[in-house]
Amino acid sequence: MSFVPLRDSYGTTQLVLNRTNVGGSETIPSVLADVPVESAVLVQGVVSLRPEKQRRPGPAGDIEVQVDGVTLLNPADRNLPFLPSDTQNLANEELRAQYRYLDLRRPELSANLRKRSQVANIVRNVLNEHDFVEVETPILLKSTPEGAREFLVPTRVATSTRGSESSPTQEPLFYALPQSPQQPKQLLICSGGVDRYYQLARCFRDEDGRKDRQPEFTQVDLEMAFVSWGPRTGDSDGWRIGGHEVRDVVETIIRNVWAKAEGVQLPAQFRVMTYNEAMSRYGSDKPDTRFGLEIVDVKQRLPLDAVTASRSTGTTIECLIVRQSRDASFIEAARECPAEGDVVRLQSSAARASECINITPENVGSWLDDSQATARSGLKAAVPQRVGDNVDTLSVEVGDVVWLSERRDPPEGGSTALGRQRLRVAELAQTRGTYTPPAAPHFLWVTEFPLFTRADPDKDFLAKGRWTSSHHPFTAPMWQDIDALYDGRVSEVRGQHYDLVLNGTEIGGGSVRVHDASMQEYIFTEVLQLDEGERASFGHLLHALKCGAPPHGGLALGFDRLMAILCKTASIRDVIAFPKTSVGTDPLFKSPAPVSISVLSQYGIKPR
Repeated sequence: MSFVPLRDSYGTTQLVLNRTNVGGSETIPSVLADVPVESAVLVQGVVSLRPEKQRRPGPAGDIEVQVDGVTLLNPADRNLPFLPSDTQNLANEELRAQYRYLDLRRPELSANLRKRSQVANIVRNVLNEHDFVEVETPILLKSTPEGAREFLVPTRVATSTRGSESSPTQEPLFYALPQSPQQPKQLLICSGGVDRYYQLARCFRDEDGRKDRQPEFTQVDLEMAFVSWGPRTGDSDGWRIGGHEVRDVVETIIRNVWAKAEGVQLPAQFRVMTYNEAMSRYGSDKPDTRFGLEIVDVKQRLPLDAVTASRSTGTTIECLIVRQSRDASFIEAARECPAEGDVVRLQSSAARASECINITPENVGSWLDDSQATARSGLKAAVPQRVGDNVDTLSVEVGDVVWLSERRDPPEGGSTALGRQRLRVAELAQTRGTYTPPAAPHFLWVTEFPLFTRADPDKDFLAKGRWTSSHHPFTAPMWQDIDALYDGRVSEVRGQHYDLVLNGTEIGGGSVRVHDASMQEYIFTEVLQLDEGERASFGHLLHALKCGAPPHGGLALGFDRLMAILCKTASIRDVIAFPKTSVGTDPLFKSPAPVSISVLSQYGIKPR
């Protein structure tokens, strides 16, 4: 008797070959023995239940097939680049990417694609039940200064002519692939013909690749008409902006996905935290709240006159304390984890120092006074007596590990030095096995972001020193900050922007939009200081707002990131059928690739 595994896209089925009872023939086992691994075969036989103790989980784990006949449909080459069934000797990622069609035979990847399909259907069903209309928006659009680098697509359809009549100059024309369907979906809502829109939209950004980012990606995109501009009466969970209608729909989607795909019941509402609170307590605008290790603002522990005296510096000093007494899961990792560096360059491009202090019997009473950060921040000058005497509420003890750092006050950018240090400690503790993240998902809404920023290096190439939109230029200010907007106090203006965070990963973001044309034009002209050509890119949107556009808002969920979390993989490439590499290339289809000069000339393009 022989046993042979037969794999298909659903799993593995055990074949049983009994030499004494296979149609009276002994040829089948010998035929199968000669079939190359990974070949396509047709097997005929009788299905029977396996003995109870031999049953295993999976689609065909309870049965086996007593083989009566085998037909070889297509033999596989005996010299395949690698064997996807050999999980003990998995080929490197580069080779698997080059032969992705072989790699997709691995049960892990095929299961991911099935789960992706399942979740997409759940999302569509929920949105259809809430009267959303699925609408496809254009892929070929016009380049606009919305904040990310775009992919340009040349066209032979027409060329633009510049110069005088006597010496005209032909120049090529380009489409741009959409970073997101932002303008089309807003125009749909402005039209009044669709009041609730959605699509699983393909988006494109010419950015550096990461594990959670690639040049083309999918998002669950939605937009709603007549959303609120303020909180609901009676709400007391911290959601102080408008757009609660969007929040309700998104939470319904997420609850249904986890219930049907994971068998997990989520709470009726997710936690809410402002941007300032997230940055101050966790040092990140997408905080991982599965563990503590909260950051403490040292200035807030000082007397009021000392805080006032040092406020003019525009900075604060904060500390991250890992306590030997209460942070047993993290203390050894904290002692081993190096600081980010003596000088940390934050996203604001201002150099700030970060230092690590191990508390010993010798420095337990003087560690703060002796620190470099205290000297640089001006706290010693502001506080006449010892600084440490004023912050005894920190209760630092021998054996604790403390990191100190300066940061801008109020906070800016997406993370601080101590926020990044906090994550490094947790990652090292997880690697050491002393900390295991809880299985329950931790969802969090982060709201009230600064509406405008100068602390986003990804947008510097467009901003050129000007203010840029933290989210995008169509995000509405909080109604309480409208006066600050028109008074020119740009840094004080908060936006009606909301991000959905899961276990420290941003999986979605959206906002209430500006629906007043004059306010939108003021933002373009006076705050972002767009030139005439840049403003012209949004002329159609401004006119649509003047045609009686309703208040509206929406959100986009990063579908690839969401699926990576659901499939418990660190890379979105494991949940995409044919992904790009971390540098944006495709080893399978050999893209991007050069084209001939004769083809370029048809588009009016000349190589340098």
